[in-house]
Amino acid sequence: MILAGFVCGRTGAIKPEGKKTLSKLLLYLVLPAMILDSYLIQFDAATFENLLLAFGLSAALMLGGGVVAVLATLKSKSPDRTMVRFACIFSNAGYMGIPLIRALYGETGVLFASAFLTVFNILVWTIGYVMISGQMEPKAVLRSIVTCPSIIAVAAGLIIYLGRVPVPGVLVETVGLVGDMNTPISMIITGLTMADRDLRALLKNRDLPLVMGLRLVVIPLVCLAVLRLLGVRGIVADIVLLLEACPTAAITTVFAVRFSKSEDLAAGSVVFTTLASMIWLPVYALLVSAV
Repeated sequence: MILAGFVCGRTGAIKPEGKKTLSKLLLYLVLPAMILDSYLIQFDAATFENLLLAFGLSAALMLGGGVVAVLATLKSKSPDRTMVRFACIFSNAGYMGIPLIRALYGETGVLFASAFLTVFNILVWTIGYVMISGQMEPKAVLRSIVTCPSIIAVAAGLIIYLGRVPVPGVLVETVGLVGDMNTPISMIITGLTMADRDLRALLKNRDLPLVMGLRLVVIPLVCLAVLRLLGVRGIVADIVLLLEACPTAAITTVFAVRFSKSEDLAAGSVVFTTLASMIWLPVYALLVSAV
């Protein structure tokens, strides 16, 4: 599917404006529908406890990854050090992680993954926003959080799930069908992202190897080691670990453009961590299940 998106981009079958349209469709309709669909299940106390655990582990691993990124770049004299840290801290859990989790764990996995996405959006629009912009705008940050489609979907899903609100079967089926589009659209967008970049030029950035090493290898392995040493195991822990091991978040390039940071580093981080993750993520998934 990524290859299909790449070919469509390089041949001009899908124009840049088409990619923007697909991205908006994914962000505002498909991903929220998939998240909401995961909450349209019968209430179960054990499942709810695991959902709360998913929220806690998500926050712990993302903040822990941030600490690793900061410590690893303390002595860096690169003018793009802040962008390096941002690219290492925030993973592409929405585009790359959710399809993987759904394939491995089904709708239950998506339910727990929604907790990770919620924490991700809160942190990226608070800590991440301040890191890149160098300023704090409480109203703008709050507006970004409360209007985030994924967070709205989680809030609506929790109301339905905890309130045990009956939902007509036709709506359940419709929401599920729309949510099923997440994987192909996400992968096609990933391919389109690769197609509209000069890969050889992006490779010349000196900070790229550091980002790739930290984002894909060091942070995921440190998180895995810490959880296993603490005796934290199970489906929730494995899901959060896999989402934390995803490539650099696509929003990295958006922030780079908006705040006049290194667009080449941002784009290179997204593209090449994504390429490497095609091999690394399956390997890491096997590692997580084995230890």
